[in-house]
Amino acid sequence: MAVILGIESSCDETAAALVDSNRRVLAQHIASQDDAHRPYGGVVPEIAARAHAERLAPMIAATLADAGLSLDDVDAIAATAGPGLIGGVMVGLVSAKALAMASGKPLIAVNHLEGHALSPRLADASLAFPYALLLVSGGHCQILRVDGVGQYRRLATTIDDALGEAFDKTAKILGLGYPGGPAVERLAEQGDPAGVPLPRPLAGSAEPHFSFAGLKSAVLRAKEGGRYSDADIAASFQQAATDCIADRLAVSLKAAGDVSALVVAGGVAANRKVRALLEGIAAERNLRFVAPPLALCTDNAAMIAWAGIERLNAEGADFSGDPLDFAARPRWPLDPGATPARGAGVKA
Repeated sequence: MAVILGIESSCDETAAALVDSNRRVLAQHIASQDDAHRPYGGVVPEIAARAHAERLAPMIAATLADAGLSLDDVDAIAATAGPGLIGGVMVGLVSAKALAMASGKPLIAVNHLEGHALSPRLADASLAFPYALLLVSGGHCQILRVDGVGQYRRLATTIDDALGEAFDKTAKILGLGYPGGPAVERLAEQGDPAGVPLPRPLAGSAEPHFSFAGLKSAVLRAKEGGRYSDADIAASFQQAATDCIADRLAVSLKAAGDVSALVVAGGVAANRKVRALLEGIAAERNLRFVAPPLALCTDNAAMIAWAGIERLNAEGADFSGDPLDFAARPRWPLDPGATPARGAGVKA
């Protein structure tokens, strides 16, 4: 039975976790930076990186202590190596390299997106490959076919902004503070989802991709016009966003082929309306719907440790880890060979 130490520092959560190959989270610590970034309405990379540097070492020590383990009991050290805010990624990856070098344990450089993509399998041992995945986090919005560890076929991506960014921007427009996603969801419960006429970008398009920049602009115009309540704007935005998801999934699932389930992962997967929508879509197509527990939706180290275990299992006994000069990556697509989306920038 393998025990992996996972480290996550790609954005504004500092996290360490110990996970074993029996899918048990032996210990985990997560430190939020919400208070530090709230005055700015979003994540400030320099502040995030400094907080990671201050917190990570004692957090790793506390995680080991909570599990009653030492580095000698760990089989490998997995750390997010990208994509993400490069300063924060470097803090976690350099820490993992130092621990690996000092202990003689293998280093596993984990793609943060793969951590999200595989996180449902940590909580659900019955989830088998291949499955269709809607990956919706703060900086990413994609639909993929997941055939195995390291085997991803991108079906759709965003040509501009991610859904999580749209939630955060809407929250900022409405003065709801940071983090924005949960705040918008709470306010939307008080509003009319049909109260504000908002666009559904790319709805009806034969291309499967997402676009949320125009929706954000429409929210801003609705707020500046002064005709609508903030609750109605929030509810209408959330409805428009979920309508876009439904429309884009309908196109992408046709190209996905036979899959075992429809899976959602990433921070936006915690949104109850998004989950309910996906559950209905899965039922219509006779697919299982699988979503990780809420604790595994937002950035966390347990999913990074689990991705390390999946990698060990996939690589086999000859795998000795990634080289200690593995470079941190601000961008790291799961399907690097995917055709760029028409009109998209570097995020696609």
